[in-house]
Amino acid sequence: MAGSRQQTASARRDDDRRGGTRRANARAAASRRRKKRSRLRLTLAITVSLLVLAASGAGWVYFKLSGNIETFDADGLSDNRPESTAKGQNVLVIGSDARTSGNSALGGGSKDDVGRSDTAFLLHVYADGKHAVAVSVPRDTLLDIPPCKLPDGSWTEEQKNAMFNAAFSVGQTTKGNPACTQNTIEKLTGLRVDHTIVVDFKGFAKMTEVVGGVEVCLPNDLYQRDLNPNRATRGDLIFKQGIQKLSGAKALDYVRIRHGIGDGSDIGRIKRQQAFVGSLIKQVKSDGLTPTKLLPLATAATESMTVDAELGTADKLISFMMGLKSIDLHNTKFITIPWRYQGARVAIVEPDATQLWAALKADRTVDGTDASGKSKGKKSKETAEPSPSATTSEAVSGEGIAVAVYNGTTVNGLAARGGRVLMDHGFTLTGTATAATQDYGATVIEYGPGEDAKARTTARLFPGAKLQQATAPGINVILGTTFANDPTAGPVAASPDSSEEASVPSAVADDARSADDDPCSNLSYG
Repeated sequence: MAGSRQQTASARRDDDRRGGTRRANARAAASRRRKKRSRLRLTLAITVSLLVLAASGAGWVYFKLSGNIETFDADGLSDNRPESTAKGQNVLVIGSDARTSGNSALGGGSKDDVGRSDTAFLLHVYADGKHAVAVSVPRDTLLDIPPCKLPDGSWTEEQKNAMFNAAFSVGQTTKGNPACTQNTIEKLTGLRVDHTIVVDFKGFAKMTEVVGGVEVCLPNDLYQRDLNPNRATRGDLIFKQGIQKLSGAKALDYVRIRHGIGDGSDIGRIKRQQAFVGSLIKQVKSDGLTPTKLLPLATAATESMTVDAELGTADKLISFMMGLKSIDLHNTKFITIPWRYQGARVAIVEPDATQLWAALKADRTVDGTDASGKSKGKKSKETAEPSPSATTSEAVSGEGIAVAVYNGTTVNGLAARGGRVLMDHGFTLTGTATAATQDYGATVIEYGPGEDAKARTTARLFPGAKLQQATAPGINVILGTTFANDPTAGPVAASPDSSEEASVPSAVADDARSADDDPCSNLSYG
C-alpha cells in the first residue's frame, strides 16, 4: 500500500511538472505572439507614416505647382471655332513682353505698360506622337483680328488688315489678351487650338537657368547698341562670335536681339529664336524626360506662365509635357508661315498658307510623311480614287450649305446661271454679284475657317474649280471662263480624303529647321 501511494504521488508531481511546462510554453508563445503583433503594428505604423509623408510631399508639390499656374478666361474664346479634327494637337505658344510681376527688370519699360506678344508659334503635335512642327507667325503679319472680349465684358468689332501682335493687346491690359490671340490664330488657320500657353520674360529666363544654359551660336560680335538701337555709342561687347551657352537675362537678350545680325528684321530674329528653342529642347532631352527632371523645369515655368483652363492643373501640365517624350529631335521641325514683305510689314502668301494648314490638319509632316497614326496601304489601280476632274452620276446635295456667287468673267448673266446650278442641288443661294475683277480663268471656291468640307462639296458642281481658304466665314463661288465655256458640265467625283493630297508647300519645307540641326546653320534672313 505504501509503495502504491508513493507511485501515485510521484505521478502527480510528474503531471504538475508537465502542466507547468505546458503553461510556461503557452505563456512564452503568447508573449512571442504579443511581441510579433507589436512589431507588426510598429512596422505598419512606420509604413503608414512613410506613405502619409510621401503623399503629403507629393500633395505639397502638386498644390505648389497648381498654385503657380495662372489661367485665362475661356469666356473670351470665340463661339465660332473650327471643329476639332480628333487627330493631332495644336498648341499656341506666346512669348509675352508684359512688364508685370518683376518682368520690367528684365525687359525694361514701365510695369504698367500694355502687354504685347513678342513672339508666337503654333505647335502641331502629330497624331502618331512621334512628330511635331512649330509654325512661327511674325508679329508684324497683316491679317484680320476677329471680335474679341474686352475687360468690361463687351466685344470688339473685327479689325481688318491689322498687325498680328495687336491681338494680344486688345483691351489694353498689362497682362495681355491670350484668348484674342487664340481666336486670331483659329480664324487664320481654320485649325482648332487645343491649348494656349503664355510665357513671360521671367519664366523664360528661369527655365534657361534650370537646364544649366542653352547652346547658341552668334555669327558675329554684338554690342549694347545692337540690343538698344537708341544708344548714342556702340557700348560694351555683350556677345562674342561663335558657340556659347546662355542662361537667364543673357539668354533673354539673345532671343530678343534684332539689330546687328543679318538685315535686322523680325524674320531673322525668328530664325534665331527657332534655333534657340531647338537647343532648349535638346538640352531638356539630354537631361532625361523623367518626372524628377521635369519637376524643377515645371516649377520654373509655372511661376511665370498663363494657360487655358483645360491645362490649368499640375497633373495635366506634366502629363502634356511627358506626352512629348517620344518625339525625337530630328522629327521636331521649325518653319515660318509663308510670307512676303508688304512695305515694312509682313503679308501672308496664298495659296501656300492654305496648303500648309491643310497639311497640318491632315497630319502630313514637312517631308510629306503621313503621321496620322493610321495604317494605310497603297491603293491599287483597280481601287484608286477617281480623278477629281472626272464627271459622275453620283448626286451632290447642298443641304445646309449657303453660297454667294460672283461673276469673275465678262460674260453677262453668268452669276445667275451658276446660282441656278447650285439651287438645283439644294444649296441656299445668298446672293449674286460681279467679282472685283473679271479675269478669272478657273472657278475659285473661297471658304472660311472650318468650312473646307462644304467647299469641297460645292466644288464638285464646277469642274476644275480651285479651293482657296479665306479669313472671313462663308462660301463664295467666283465663276471663271471654264464655267462660262461649259456651264452644263456634270458634277465631278468626290475628292479623295484631303489627307491623301495635302502637303507642306516646298518653299516652306525647304526652309525648315530640325531641333538637331547645327546651332550655327541658317541663323539669319538677309
